[in-house]
Amino acid sequence: MEVEKIAAEDIESDGAERALRSVHGILVPGGFGQRGVEGKIAGIRFAREHGVPFFGICLGMQCAVIEFARNVCGLTDANSAENDEQTAHPVISLMDDQKGVVDLGGTMRLGAWPCRVSPDTAAFRAYGVEQISERHRHRYEVNNNYRAQLEENGLTLSGISPDGRLVEIVELQDHPWFVGVQFHPELKSQPLNPHPLFRAFIGAAIAFKNS
Repeated sequence: MEVEKIAAEDIESDGAERALRSVHGILVPGGFGQRGVEGKIAGIRFAREHGVPFFGICLGMQCAVIEFARNVCGLTDANSAENDEQTAHPVISLMDDQKGVVDLGGTMRLGAWPCRVSPDTAAFRAYGVEQISERHRHRYEVNNNYRAQLEENGLTLSGISPDGRLVEIVELQDHPWFVGVQFHPELKSQPLNPHPLFRAFIGAAIAFKNS
């Protein structure tokens, strides 16, 4: 495997086609803040529209939700409340019980959290089980007020917390491999024991290269 690091800001200035046309898989990792977010969203749109395997981690998953809301659901000004507090469609936002907390550390969802994986999804095929536990480090979540609209337009919410409140995994069914996760699978991956989602993503990239 050859890893090519591409700055999201370069995508903003040069365009996704120029930056990504030679790759066989696109991974958008986690992060905080606004810098490079529009480049990440453009790169995700390229992956979605060109059938390139995509893996979004934490902020990468949130950017995938924003991209889908804008370009598939028609919510053209959709955004994360982290990037634009005035957005008309905060598809990514703080949970209601977090909004009154002023200490940033107090609003973060940290540590291991359980997740229920839906059968007949890319995530389930990777894990092979319905109940998983993954590690988190983030503040913002998929806004539950938009879940129905996202699903009606084709975004599969394939991983949900057992109480049904938190979206953990999203994916597209009509795509070779397009998965975004709210958690950090890299924290449970080892050189000789790779995380199931990394293994599945790299396998999809190999298949894409050979297709």
